[in-house]
Amino acid sequence: MALANMKDLIDQAAKGGYGIGAFSVSNMEMIMGVIRAAEELKSPVILQVTQPRLLYSPLSLIGPLMVAAAKASTVPVAVHLDHGTDLQGIEDALELGFTSVMIDASKYPLADNIGIVKKVTAMAKQYAASVESEIGTIGGSEGWAKNDEIRCSNPLHVKQMYEETGVDAIAISIGNAHGVYTSEPKLDFAILEECRRAVPVPLVLHGGSGISEEDFKRCIKQGISKVNIATASYQGAMKEVAKTFLESEKIDFFAMSSAIVQGVKANAVKHIEIFESAGKA
Repeated sequence: MALANMKDLIDQAAKGGYGIGAFSVSNMEMIMGVIRAAEELKSPVILQVTQPRLLYSPLSLIGPLMVAAAKASTVPVAVHLDHGTDLQGIEDALELGFTSVMIDASKYPLADNIGIVKKVTAMAKQYAASVESEIGTIGGSEGWAKNDEIRCSNPLHVKQMYEETGVDAIAISIGNAHGVYTSEPKLDFAILEECRRAVPVPLVLHGGSGISEEDFKRCIKQGISKVNIATASYQGAMKEVAKTFLESEKIDFFAMSSAIVQGVKANAVKHIEIFESAGKA
């Protein structure tokens, strides 16, 4: 099993009608939590770190941990750089052994976005790595894209992105948002359906934390093969840490460490079951 290519995992998911959870991690405990959940449920999984969050978890430190954990796992694990912001960051991740990268150039005009993605696909090809791009604007805030307004993907632009770059996966915007939803998300399934018909490659849903189980299942049925989960993992970790401290008369570092693992694992188990990837390793 061990270290896997993201394209292989999401292509299999697309054929099998299930989703692959892409869980953001920021330290060793979070990595352990995701891997334990995946191994327990015998599910393929994606470990990812977001480039803007490398301020807190330097790539030179967190990257080798992620790759080592994937190689030691008993289930297929892809290691992914999420929301890559520049070519140097992309290259650094590939050099460390990441099997996929996302370049987020969605803020630029379509032609410029496509031009940047072409450069990344050429770079990734040298490492036999997968590439994810983004069309539209995924709203919300997760520490770097504060208060961005949602701009749903144009299916024609999604088609053009694929045809001109040959990218392996495309993240689309259908009303989803990063961070904590302030109200119930209203996903545009008509746009999702149009995007699915426009391209033969798997689609990606960012901002998964807070979407209902019913909507997750509908998204997967209509073509989403990779689902990003970040906020829910951090919240799960912090809730478990808080619970541990409330139940203890003293602060124990190792109890806190174990609580992070358990909180992240529980969240990963929940989403793996919703995405129906359990038993697919």
